[in-house]
Amino acid sequence: MFRVTRRYEFSASHRLHAVQLSEAENRVLYGKCNNPYGHGHNYVIDVSVRGPLDAATGRAVDTKRLDQLVGQHVLKPFDHRNLNTEVPLFGVVVPTSENLGFEICRRLKRHWKEVFPGDWPKLEKIRIEETPRNIFEVGAHEIE
Repeated sequence: MFRVTRRYEFSASHRLHAVQLSEAENRVLYGKCNNPYGHGHNYVIDVSVRGPLDAATGRAVDTKRLDQLVGQHVLKPFDHRNLNTEVPLFGVVVPTSENLGFEICRRLKRHWKEVFPGDWPKLEKIRIEETPRNIFEVGAHEIE
């Protein structure tokens, strides 16, 4: 069994602000990330996939098909977007990197069988680097 990880990048802005909290509570909780005008990140996303080696191709995953899946369902809808206003989910869910990683994983799982109809490969995890100090991971098995 092999794990293949592909790295992708996109830039997006967001404001961390929970509507159920007061302005003061949001400022304390999110600090500078609660800036009313938002702020941006250059996100680095690692998509890890697991599968057996295909004897005919010598590969565990067709990376071209993986790139197309990520491009269509992650990069295109998120790159150079204001997550709060241009991604409907984040109009109601705080666009933390945890929630972003969860949503990326959910989107890939939702469309996985369209691109990889067999038993292999399987989506294993998403790793999202917001900054060099803020890195988040979510396992695909944790997402419905």
